[in-house]
Amino acid sequence: MSSTSLAVLTKARAKFGKQLSERDYDNLLACQSVAEVMVYLKSHTHFASVLADVNERDVHRGRLEMLLRQNLFNEFETLCRYDSDVSSGFSQFIAEQLEVDQIIRFLILLSSNSTEKFIFQFPGFFAKHTEIDVNRLANAEDYDEFLSSLSSTPYYKLLKNYSPDENGKLPVSEIEMTLFGYVFKHLLELVLSKTKGQELEELKSMFFTINDYMIFSKILRFKKYYDMPPEKLKDNLFLRYTNISPKVLDRMCRAESTGEVFTIMQNSGAGRMINKIGYNYAGNIPPRVKYKLAKHNIHFSTNPSVVMISFMFTSETELMNIISLIEGIRYQLDRKRIKSLLIL
Repeated sequence: MSSTSLAVLTKARAKFGKQLSERDYDNLLACQSVAEVMVYLKSHTHFASVLADVNERDVHRGRLEMLLRQNLFNEFETLCRYDSDVSSGFSQFIAEQLEVDQIIRFLILLSSNSTEKFIFQFPGFFAKHTEIDVNRLANAEDYDEFLSSLSSTPYYKLLKNYSPDENGKLPVSEIEMTLFGYVFKHLLELVLSKTKGQELEELKSMFFTINDYMIFSKILRFKKYYDMPPEKLKDNLFLRYTNISPKVLDRMCRAESTGEVFTIMQNSGAGRMINKIGYNYAGNIPPRVKYKLAKHNIHFSTNPSVVMISFMFTSETELMNIISLIEGIRYQLDRKRIKSLLIL
């Protein structure tokens, strides 16, 4: 292992060690307001330097989230700056995730005729990292103009077959699955083409398992919200890289209910992790599996690329937890309810 690779591995593990502990989450759950959350993050966690210049009395939830996202992006960019084809692919993966986040946010605003909010909430730090014409996107007034603003990006081809229904409603959930599926597929194909040996096997194991549960989650959602024939359902799944056997997959796609899908997956070899994680609803299973795998790899892998992408995944989970916690406190949800939403 080169000294550069060893330094990246060591740095990623050190950063992981500073992430929020269960005690931190308990203290955050005791907060009564977003301002109190900010004070705690600023005074007792690794976010102190990021929030040093922010006045907790004037903090807005959106501003706090933006600062934390910018910090996460900068940390990933720093880790990706070592000489490796895989690390450059990880850097692109990070940018694509943010692009998809912004596309989905715009479509949600478009559906509610509130697109004027888009530009004010856009993460300004990201403008120099994307090929999307942000101003043109922000000024789109309908789906056709939205598509046109993406014409020079790979997202145009993915989204051109979608359109609003007779009531002007967009299938945002389906679009979101398509876009994140594309981003995940892009990363996985890069990993498979640029790695070998134990590094390849570890990355394949992690990504194939994550994809297994993404497939499972998609089948559940399609069964619940769409009346779709089994073969068409399969066409919407990323089946090239999965541990799920064709027989189990076919049974899930032909199942009569979401309960039957759940039982089939749970009793299969690919679904063995369902009983090993805590979850409060089926859609919460894939991110919990992803976090469990990433945490394991950070502790036990000796491959820098595996540890680096695992740190990215745990960092994303930490940010999701903070956002869920802030939203829960903002809307005065029960403390136990908020904690059940966190991935610990």
